[in-house]
Amino acid sequence: MSEYDLMSDFTSPFWAWFIFIITVGGIFWCFYLLLSQSKGDTAASHEEAQPTGHKWDETLEELNTPLPRWWLQMFIATNIFGLVYLVLYPGSAVFGGVLGWTSVGQYENERKAADEKFGAQYVNYLKQDITELAQNKEAIKTGSRLFSTYCTQCHGSDAGGGPGFPNLRDSRWLWGGEPAQIKQTIYSGRMGVMPAWGEVLGDDGVKNVTAYVMSLSGRKTAGDLDAGKEKFQQLCVACHGAEATGNIALGAPDLTDDSWVYGASRRSIEKTIIEGRNGKMPAFGEFLGEGKTHLLSAYVYSLSLE
Repeated sequence: MSEYDLMSDFTSPFWAWFIFIITVGGIFWCFYLLLSQSKGDTAASHEEAQPTGHKWDETLEELNTPLPRWWLQMFIATNIFGLVYLVLYPGSAVFGGVLGWTSVGQYENERKAADEKFGAQYVNYLKQDITELAQNKEAIKTGSRLFSTYCTQCHGSDAGGGPGFPNLRDSRWLWGGEPAQIKQTIYSGRMGVMPAWGEVLGDDGVKNVTAYVMSLSGRKTAGDLDAGKEKFQQLCVACHGAEATGNIALGAPDLTDDSWVYGASRRSIEKTIIEGRNGKMPAFGEFLGEGKTHLLSAYVYSLSLE
């Protein structure tokens, strides 16, 4: 299915024809306007031009001097080009073009050509263990390019992360930092959900649990720690564990360290407890393929070794 076929999923036939009529009609209107306003010989001299009746400073008079012939021909050529383009390419919403070109098709062709050129290299990387690849400077250089293309939008160009996106340069991992776990994260993606507890806890409960959570990493804030610990034991240990050290099977973070995905401030922690969080790591396996996923996993693994 081409991008032209997908247009009907987002627009009704009325709007497709509406756009087509305006586009093609506009081109023919330009033709008419050019020809109707090109009276006489376009190479006529200024002496042959007729006054328009507009005068300034008594003697400065505006003339209806015809366009130069080359200029008129240039305008006509651009209109012809527009019509030819609409015939050859999908420039309208009702016709895909006689060449059958689509940006999706071009992308697939370029991707196929790249796979034919570099496929053997990725197959060779796939035969090597991730820990071994992480020590291969040439492989890591290639992996860094993959990271720059597909991962920096969320994790940053330095892989340092940001609010809602984990730092990949430290040794703290929500879903595990072993090579196989990293590869599984990249290949299949992850979905992390923190329930909203605001209505259950109430204002005082949120304040107390926040104080207790902050105390786990050695910080202090206003609140009843004993009451906060009691609520934590009731509601939070199922994911974060009795010692609040997290659970990689669920992607639940360790609350005893100084690493915070959504921010370490009291306000950020309160917001997390009140509203919950929904974090999603997209799956790249089918898109990248086994070889590239394997190499990218080695690059991400290497970041935590620095």
